Amino acid sequence: MSELYGKKKTTKNGLNIALLASNEELYSNQRILEAAEQRGHNIIFLNVMQCYMKLDATKPEAHYRGGKLLGNLDAVITRIKPSATFYGTALARQFESMGVYTTNTSTAISQSRDKLFSLQLMLKNGINIPTSGFANSPIDTKDLINMVGGAPLIVKLLTGSQGRGVVLAETQKAAESVINAFKSLRANLLVQKFIKEANGKDLRCFVINGKVVASIERSAAPGEFRANLHQGGTASVVKITMEEKMLAIKAAKVLGLQVAGVDIIRSKSGPLLLEVNSSPGLEGIESATGQDIAGMIIASIEKKLNWQI
Repeated sequence: MSELYGKKKTTKNGLNIALLASNEELYSNQRILEAAEQRGHNIIFLNVMQCYMKLDATKPEAHYRGGKLLGNLDAVITRIKPSATFYGTALARQFESMGVYTTNTSTAISQSRDKLFSLQLMLKNGINIPTSGFANSPIDTKDLINMVGGAPLIVKLLTGSQGRGVVLAETQKAAESVINAFKSLRANLLVQKFIKEANGKDLRCFVINGKVVASIERSAAPGEFRANLHQGGTASVVKITMEEKMLAIKAAKVLGLQVAGVDIIRSKSGPLLLEVNSSPGLEGIESATGQDIAGMIIASIEKKLNWQI
């Protein structure tokens, strides 16, 4: 059995880093790999589903395809996609048990992926969100709609991502139809007050180790209400307020995320938290701001591990 990196560093000064994700060709992953190499580190890409582990009280191990032992890692950059959350967080826990630093811990990722739990944590910590309701039973659909102020409203599947599984219901009848359709699939869902004054715009704040390093305003495509770039939205540089900055920092801290994309919407009553992403994309924010976000992620690892050239 061969060992990746072996017992000694492969270069004199560089850190041994693994990027744990699903698609090596994604822009975000390519940028992180490039940034690590440019800063003099050794980095490998690990496909989540091609890793496996040995559970042992005294000598836990992580292995990779071909029987390679993942030894002597200094850090693992955890970019786990939603569909791989269960297995990906199990791997993150394994690396943590081996004493390897993970950029986002298994607990932090799990909390961020549970949309209902994460919103409850936000409210518990004094962070405002759009008025929301949660349900599973189809019996009290009308009361659920009235609870968040009636139509128009947003209906979200708890398992959705990148704007998928999110529907705008503009009338009471449409809201009832959408909610009941989702419920017929036995899907847990959130209903949320529609913030009309936002005009199809939201803020994406990129937080690294307790600092907002970049922010963009995302605008929905014509005829669309979702500002997600994956849904055709556009991004532009924006100057955020101190209140918005502090909200983003606090939201990431509440979930324990070292690297996070925090989505905020501007309302008449002030900034409201929409969602916190534990694997935020880099393409939109790097393209809009011209900043080296990937390099900042690597620099944050260097700082955490007290690494110096």
